[in-house]
Amino acid sequence: MSAAGGANRILIRPTTLGIVASACLLAADLVWLVLVRPPGFAFLAAWFGVLAVLGSFLPGLANQVTLSRAHLAGPALVYSLLPSRLVQLAAVVSLAGLTDLVDGAIARRSGGSSRLGGGLDPVVDGVFFGAVAIGLSIGGAYPLWLALVVIVRYGLPAAVGTALVLAGRRPRLEHTPVGQVSTLLIGVLLGGIALLRGLGVQADGLLAVSEVVLPVAALATFVNLFLANRPAIVGSPAPRR
Repeated sequence: MSAAGGANRILIRPTTLGIVASACLLAADLVWLVLVRPPGFAFLAAWFGVLAVLGSFLPGLANQVTLSRAHLAGPALVYSLLPSRLVQLAAVVSLAGLTDLVDGAIARRSGGSSRLGGGLDPVVDGVFFGAVAIGLSIGGAYPLWLALVVIVRYGLPAAVGTALVLAGRRPRLEHTPVGQVSTLLIGVLLGGIALLRGLGVQADGLLAVSEVVLPVAALATFVNLFLANRPAIVGSPAPRR
């Protein structure tokens, strides 16, 4: 396997960086579990264990930072379900946003994002923001349909991208400006609602904005992704090598 090829796929064996990063993230997960003792302890422990195993096979520091958002999805779900912990949720959302900036910076310094990183990033974002959206919806912060908009925003592109890859086509697995803006809006609006409710401040105005902005942002993302991937969607399958 060439160095270029190895950067764009999950290796068939664990990497040293992957093992070290996974061990650090798992240790942080376990400390959080012991200190917080959240409901669903066993489920969360199993989730963190699966992520640690998967992470040990991921090459590249940028991909490890990206995967950390999937680890943060556990605390995000727990805090979004508990009205008394919405300030902590806002902190977790902010931390997740920071990792999104850091993984991009690392990828650029190491020569640009790989196809693996480009595919991993939206999937992990979907897991994280999906957890936040579902938790806040169950907790009554906003209606279920808005949570479903957030889930579809990430789930649909991931499903279509997977189908294109399996069909032998070549989708563009990379950030688009519209997609980045959409993710930023989701993070700011969901985190803002959580923070305001946690502080006991009425968030009806921000909720009303979210009910308009998030569906529009999701639709704009779908259109942008379709245009960016139109050759792969309507063209012929790429020849097999």
